[in-house]
Amino acid sequence: MTDHVILLHGLWMRGFALLMLHRRLMEAGLRVHRFDYMSVAATQPRILGSLEARIHALAQEAPNVHLVGHSLGGLLALRACAEDAQLPPGRVVCLGAPLKGSAAARRFAGMGRGGEVLLGHNRELIEHGFERWEGPREVGVVAGRLPLGLGSVLGQFEGDNDGCVTVEETRLPGIADHCIVETNHTGLLFSHEAARQVIEFLHHGRFGHVAG
Repeated sequence: MTDHVILLHGLWMRGFALLMLHRRLMEAGLRVHRFDYMSVAATQPRILGSLEARIHALAQEAPNVHLVGHSLGGLLALRACAEDAQLPPGRVVCLGAPLKGSAAARRFAGMGRGGEVLLGHNRELIEHGFERWEGPREVGVVAGRLPLGLGSVLGQFEGDNDGCVTVEETRLPGIADHCIVETNHTGLLFSHEAARQVIEFLHHGRFGHVAG
């Protein structure tokens, strides 16, 4: 029975942004679903409650339900897996997710009330992330390394980055594997190489380390 995959978009996005990645994963033989949520207005408990219900429902049809999250979507995927020990098995791939917390988000929030509001109810998760991953699911991270994006206007990044998130912010201790693709933050959703790496990890729990 073919595994299910749930795709989660990032901050200030909606599910249609995942269309290209959705198609590529379907072409690889996976059953793919887009999880659409209000990234700013919805509370974290509401988002996670809906996501966990969706995972449990899909688990009735297949042994594994994988999660693939871009940016904030990756953070929420790990939060859901950490909070619900009864979730069915599956792997997680995070695309450009600041799993150790986002310096750009902290700078954005520091610009005043407007910045805080635009980060929404997930502000703390975006700003601070996790200390390490200790959950049962294998987690892989695909990071971008083309420094073009909105985050670059908020201040100088230290080290390689995708224009919004630094590569170092994606290297969470405890994850199973990590790879780098030559694209920017939004480009991770459209990159053929990023999609290839996602498929590789979902099938094998490791990336094909050609990208770097």
